[in-house]
Amino acid sequence: MSTLRNKVQLIGNIGNDPKVAVLESGSKTVRFAMATNEYYKNAQGEKVQSTQWHNVVAWDKRAEVIEQYAHKGKEIAIEGKLVSRSYTNEMDVKVYVTEIVATEILLLGGKESQEAEPAPEKGKTPKTPAKANNPKTAKTA
Repeated sequence: MSTLRNKVQLIGNIGNDPKVAVLESGSKTVRFAMATNEYYKNAQGEKVQSTQWHNVVAWDKRAEVIEQYAHKGKEIAIEGKLVSRSYTNEMDVKVYVTEIVATEILLLGGKESQEAEPAPEKGKTPKTPAKANNPKTAKTA
C-alpha cells in the first residue's frame, strides 16, 4: 500500500488547448485544465451537474502525445500525483498552486476521422455493390 499514498485518477475533458513549453534543458512540458463532472439530484428532484477543474502537467513523452493528439474538449483519462508549490508573481503576491503531474495518460473518445463516409439519407438504404453482383439476389430477365 505504500505506492498508493499520493495517487490521482481522473477521467474528464480538456478545458483549453494544451500549452507547450520547451525548457533550456530540452525537456518538454505541457499544461492544461481538465474538467470532471458529477451529477446528482437536488431537493426538487432536478438533475444537477457539478464541474470541478484541475490543473494538469505532463512531461517529455506524455507531453509530446498530448501536444500531438489532444485538444480542447477531448476526453482523457490521467493518472498521476498531486504536487503543491508556490511562487511570487509580478505584483509581489505569493501564489499557491496545486497541480496533477500526469504519469499515465489515455486518450478516450475514439478516433476523429475526416474520411468517415456520410450517413445515408433518412429513409434510404445505401447501395452496396456486393448485392448487385450476388447471383442469389440479382434479378433474372
